[in-house]
Parts: sequence; C-alpha cells; structure tokens
Amino acid sequence: MFKLSPDDRISSWVSLRAQLETCEDPFQSVIDFWHDAPYVPYNRSVDQYNPKSWPTPWEIIDENQYDDFTKALMIGYTIKFTNRFKNSVIIVRTLIDKDKKTCYNVVSIDEEWVLNFKDNEPMLFKNIPDSFSVENIIELSSSW
Repeated sequence: MFKLSPDDRISSWVSLRAQLETCEDPFQSVIDFWHDAPYVPYNRSVDQYNPKSWPTPWEIIDENQYDDFTKALMIGYTIKFTNRFKNSVIIVRTLIDKDKKTCYNVVSIDEEWVLNFKDNEPMLFKNIPDSFSVENIIELSSSW
C-alpha cells in the first residue's frame, strides 16, 4: 500500500475502512494495515499538543511518512471513519513510561481496547501498566 501513488493509497485506505464494517477482527486488521507504514522518528511539522498543526488524514497519506503520533492519528481515524465505530469514543493518548522514560501514542476504543502500544496486537485498556502516566488526551471526531 505505501509504495502506491497517493491516489491509490487513499483508495486502499477507503477499501480497508469498507472491510472493517463486517470484518471479524477489525482492530487486528487496522494494526496489520498500518504496521509497515514508512516510519520517521519525528515529524517537525506536527505538534501533537496543537491540533491546528495537524494535517488531515488525506494529507498524512499523501505525505506518506509516519511518526508515532501521525500513525496513531491514522489508526484512530481509520476506525472512527467507519459506520461500525462512528459512535465509539476514539482517543489518542500520549503515555509516558516513568520507569523507562519512553513515550507512546496509543489509540483507545471505548476505554476497552488499545492499539499502537504493542505493534502487533490489540490489548485491553485495563492492561496498560501502572508505570505509565497520561500526558495528553485527544478525542477524535468523525467530522472533518
């Protein structure tokens, strides 16, 4: 998907969202889709604490470079922009592991599931380790 033209990447993203409507394991499908996104360590043009600096999902796909935050945004928008999950509360949280001094941008769905913490599988929200503190909370909207 990520080596396709921008228009074809957007079409691929649209197809994924259509598949999620009836998919047996939608969260794993989203993880699998975004797993190989081209990673950049830091996107200077996006301030995760300033929503006005955020590109639209279409602009993120067009740029085709994902830091941890923009990848989390795309995971969240992928889920939120479906009929199946349009009424779910989708939140991007910035978590800080106080023990390891590590930052994670995770996506929570209805305070039950978390994606983008373990790169290969969804986990239950209640299983986030106690050593983590929340630094930022952003609820995603389905309107753009």
